[in-house]
Amino acid sequence: MIASTAPAGKGPAGKGSHRQTQVDPLAPLRAPDDPPWDVYLTGTVFLDIIFTGLDSAPVRGTESWARGMGSSPGGVANMATALARLGLRTSLAAAFGDDHYGDYCWDALEHGEGIDLSPSRTVPGWHSPVTVSMAYEGERTMVSHGHEPPPEEPAPECPPRARAAVASLAPGVSAPWIAQAASKGTRVFGDVGWDDTGAWDLAALPDLRHCEAFLPNAEEAMRYTRADCPRAAAHALTEYVPLAVVTLGADGAYAVDRRTGETAEVPAIEVEALDPTGAGDVFVAGFVTGTLADWPLADRLAFAGLTAALSVQEFGGSLSAPGWSEIAAWWRKVQSVEGQSAAALERYGFLADLVSEELVRPWPLRRAVPTIGFRRSA
Repeated sequence: MIASTAPAGKGPAGKGSHRQTQVDPLAPLRAPDDPPWDVYLTGTVFLDIIFTGLDSAPVRGTESWARGMGSSPGGVANMATALARLGLRTSLAAAFGDDHYGDYCWDALEHGEGIDLSPSRTVPGWHSPVTVSMAYEGERTMVSHGHEPPPEEPAPECPPRARAAVASLAPGVSAPWIAQAASKGTRVFGDVGWDDTGAWDLAALPDLRHCEAFLPNAEEAMRYTRADCPRAAAHALTEYVPLAVVTLGADGAYAVDRRTGETAEVPAIEVEALDPTGAGDVFVAGFVTGTLADWPLADRLAFAGLTAALSVQEFGGSLSAPGWSEIAAWWRKVQSVEGQSAAALERYGFLADLVSEELVRPWPLRRAVPTIGFRRSA
């Protein structure tokens, strides 16, 4: 494993500021007739409130004090922000609450991250869903509250033209926009959550057939395939989807591409984790970026793992996502670590062609803050 000693960048950007993308990973591939968006997403935006530094899980009848706290947009905002910070032109369709939380999330995503929200809308009288996340011992416990989303919540029948889309697959649910996007040439990456039905039946994921890639974690992959190890599960999944990527937690990730017969496995990066919220979304964003940029499979896995590792060093899901400045800082710092494995460094050598000296200079990224609505001094 490669050990990281570079801290993530600090400091929120001012309200309404636009971040300039410092690296465009798709620059060599762009053409005048390209789709207007690199990635399209739809889903629910939450307000996340994160407590860290807890010594243990809360105990009934007692009061626990956290040593850290942050607030940030969550839910589908995690993925959208991670993609935008990696330089992809990102469009999001979501319903926003008609409250201060909704205003804050909209501002953070549109003005802070440059995400296209033209397919999104604010729903009168509907309050923002909220999740409280408590991080301790490398794990997290979450409590969420929200009403049923309005029936008109965006999942448009005709999504905008995009190179790729990330679809959250759910048992027994089919979203018409996924098939429509795939029929227009959009490359669909399937994400999935825990199957509360307990059936773990791939046939219950009807939209999987429209996906180019499927990215479950090890436990999900083994349950869906009945395989006894995650690597065997990845191979089994390629009977249903061309590319299977299985995350292995502290052991990294494993991928199989049925079309080429290629496999790849990359170990995890050792970091001191503050909050794991959203790390899976950041991993998917990193993998989508590398795939659209036509990188080799192993480079895509390595990059996805790196972005996820950098994200857990900050509060929150969306605003913990790294940008290229932080990736460049990590790459330069890690090369100077005494006794660093030459083989491990070589695994990330592809970064040398992506980052430049100018990226050493940090630039302001919004970070999760303890509270919302501070008055900013001039």
